[in-house]
Amino acid sequence: MIMASVTIIVFESDFNSKNFGFSGTGLICISGEIPLGEYTVFAGLEECIKLIANFRFTEDEIAFIKASLPSSCEIPLMRIEGPVAVVQLLETSFVNLINYASLVATNAARHRFVAGKSKLLLEFGLRRAQGPDGGISASKYCYMGGFDATSFLLSKFSRPLSLLGSMTLSMILLSQVILQSPDEITEKSLQSCDGSNVCEDFISSVQAWLSKLKRSHVLGGIFGETNQSELAAFVSYALAFPKNFLALVDTYDVMRSGVPNFCAVALALNDLGYKAVGIRLDSGDLAYLSCESRRFFQAIEKEFGVLDFGKTSITASNDLNEVTLDALNKQGHEIDAFGIGTHLVTCYGQPALGVVFKLVEINNQPRIKLSEDVSKVSIPCKKKCYRLYGKEGYSLVDLMTGENEPPPKAGERILCRHPFNESKRAYVVPQRVEELMKCFWPGRSGTYSGVLVAAP
Repeated sequence: MIMASVTIIVFESDFNSKNFGFSGTGLICISGEIPLGEYTVFAGLEECIKLIANFRFTEDEIAFIKASLPSSCEIPLMRIEGPVAVVQLLETSFVNLINYASLVATNAARHRFVAGKSKLLLEFGLRRAQGPDGGISASKYCYMGGFDATSFLLSKFSRPLSLLGSMTLSMILLSQVILQSPDEITEKSLQSCDGSNVCEDFISSVQAWLSKLKRSHVLGGIFGETNQSELAAFVSYALAFPKNFLALVDTYDVMRSGVPNFCAVALALNDLGYKAVGIRLDSGDLAYLSCESRRFFQAIEKEFGVLDFGKTSITASNDLNEVTLDALNKQGHEIDAFGIGTHLVTCYGQPALGVVFKLVEINNQPRIKLSEDVSKVSIPCKKKCYRLYGKEGYSLVDLMTGENEPPPKAGERILCRHPFNESKRAYVVPQRVEELMKCFWPGRSGTYSGVLVAAP
């Protein structure tokens, strides 16, 4: 039996640069008071575990690596907390998997913070994502960052994500050629939501409601003749998807055509027991148009007694980002959901993070990297991290200790110090202590279960 010594090392991953710490006019403040500051939502752990749980070389791959390396290269094999070579080989993969995942999840969380908890956030970024893989990844990590649904159908196959989209502009424009008016639609029947009866002429029901809206003493003066090809597109969409009717209303004129046409179709659907999802605004003054649309819906509920029609959902899109969300909040609006694409999945404000791997321990001996640049100085040894909470339940500070140091305890006075700035220190008496670092994978090859945390 031949015994070989193995060098055991420990790598840690952290950030080597500021993350979303915009300077100058780029710093976003909510209500002019609280800047969003710098933070990162860590993501990509699942992919890292998948990689390492199945990480191995075939004989052919080993032969290729040997042939590719210089003859004088001697690197012993290792595991994560073990042989050097394996960790070195995994470093780039880990950094790649964590960087984009954390970047998108953080960007999504920042948009959620600005939009508020009550708003529905929709990921609309596939067309702008960096390739199809980037589109799938973006859907997943936006969900982790606080988004509610995605318009990307394929992502539903691999993840428990909610799907929500609307009709496209091209569908409405095609109606100018294919259908000049709803009368040209050949299949006009629609079964009621409970299946108890069939409306043989759904189009006549829509046109009857549109006539009622025109004669309304409240709404009659707002619009006259609406665009009939747009109405035909709405009717066709509603016949195909009566339970998911979300109409794009800004193709021609929002208040003089789009909204009235939508309402006529939505009211006809309501007669059959369906509830229209709502409208989407993709251009113009989103705040103003949302308020006008809401007044239109509320007037219909009041005049015709249609329960909750005044609460019909209004979705806004059109190149939204943190800045425009904040501006809309300050201006005042009636938007219930935001569809965000380009600025979300491409992380327009900060296109990359500075995730790095740093060697902090070799054979139980701490190691440190020294540099004239303080941000590049590493903190040696394996560590444990804790979050300390105050009386009101809010987090006070995150505390980092050596692995063998005694953990902080609730009710005990603790001196917390900044690792590089001696003047930054404070005594804290936590009411609750949460350990942040947990073991998600025990290190046995092939034991990965595929599930880390249950989806919310």
